[in-house]
Amino acid sequence: MVELHTVRTSAVYVCAASAMPTHEAPLRACSLLQVYLAVRSNPSYRMLDFRQLSRAKVRVFSTISFAALVLIFMFMDSFISNVSLQSVALQSQQPLNIVAIQESDLGSEKVEVEDETYSEDQADLVPPFNLTDQERISWFRKKLPDFGILKPTNLTGEFDNRVQEFLKNDCKIQFFMTWISPARSFGGREILAMESLFKAHPRGCLMILSRTLDSVRGLRILKPLIDRKFRVLAVAPDLSFLFKNTPAESWFDDIKNGEKDPGEIPLAQNLSNLIRLAVLYKYGGVYLDTDFIVLKDFSGLRNSIGAQSADVSGNWTRLNNAVLVFDKNHTLLHKFILEFALTFDGNKWGHNGPYLVSRVVARETTRGELNFMVLPPMAFYPVYWTRVESLFVRPKTQVDSKWVEAKLLQLREATYGVHLWNKQSSTLRIEEGSIMSRLVSEHCLICRSVYSS
Repeated sequence: MVELHTVRTSAVYVCAASAMPTHEAPLRACSLLQVYLAVRSNPSYRMLDFRQLSRAKVRVFSTISFAALVLIFMFMDSFISNVSLQSVALQSQQPLNIVAIQESDLGSEKVEVEDETYSEDQADLVPPFNLTDQERISWFRKKLPDFGILKPTNLTGEFDNRVQEFLKNDCKIQFFMTWISPARSFGGREILAMESLFKAHPRGCLMILSRTLDSVRGLRILKPLIDRKFRVLAVAPDLSFLFKNTPAESWFDDIKNGEKDPGEIPLAQNLSNLIRLAVLYKYGGVYLDTDFIVLKDFSGLRNSIGAQSADVSGNWTRLNNAVLVFDKNHTLLHKFILEFALTFDGNKWGHNGPYLVSRVVARETTRGELNFMVLPPMAFYPVYWTRVESLFVRPKTQVDSKWVEAKLLQLREATYGVHLWNKQSSTLRIEEGSIMSRLVSEHCLICRSVYSS
């Protein structure tokens, strides 16, 4: 959604209350006439002393000029007031869904300027707690019009064409991410994830499946990378197309029609678990979470999933779906999607994500029929989620410093990237001298606003 306040400065003047120092004054809209009256009433800024005017004829011209300025102020005040009233009237109307189409810097790609209110405020789209399944379905049916992620738009209708066109860009390797949150929350850490990806894969292509980033605001976020000729595109996904001819097609139809319980967990979060599977099934490539820092080239990987934990014998105990590397139409992806549709439970965190891939791979490993590889935790999850804070803290002792150096050496040799477990680490600051600060300096490209993320 275009922020209209950035283009209304011709109709509204901003000034500070004269009773306060300028640096402390709250900004407020004011007319030119108000400026004039405030200045004239202040003795220290008084322009003319009429007793002196009567004694100095040379100031007659100044008086005439001043009177003319007053008339101009009054005219402009009336004009600006009318424009401001019109602006207020326009603001009171319902927002338009699609207001413009704009050419981007991505060749023939187009960026549609949409109203993003459906995704910029998701607070009302989380069902109340302690509802029965039927009560939650009733709530969901009433709220369906507010679930913009389920609605087709002009942009989503062009999804496959845009994907196919983008992937023609001589991509040495193609990456996918999803972003279901507001564009304004796409911050320094997510930008670092993209930068590290392109640092390791300068000829790679990154497509972010996101309605909120497929916008003017999103284009601004991606522009620094686009300007440096990196291939990145945010595209609003067509979910009906993605899930068509997959086991999730009927599940999604039930969701769209309000016939299935979405569960207590936000629906968009569970859709993200399914979208990553479907996009790899349709196109093939690498899926990465936006809190994953790439350290090494992925080109040598095929049909791989990573373990987040293993026992003392090295056998995996839990897999994760934050990183997935698969060929198009791979059988294991089909089985993941089938498991999602058959066992969906929107009330259990992780049930449709990490636990899902763990269940399926555990079954398939015993059969030994599928062509895929389970990588050890060091590949993608070198630090367990309960210990992720250790990456952000600066060393305080000589022992700490030695541990940091040893860990960095281990990461450089055996790790493709680091999952930051954003659920646990999102509030942590990157301290100078920490492992994260070293990784940032080695793997960022533009390197802005990372320490504040």
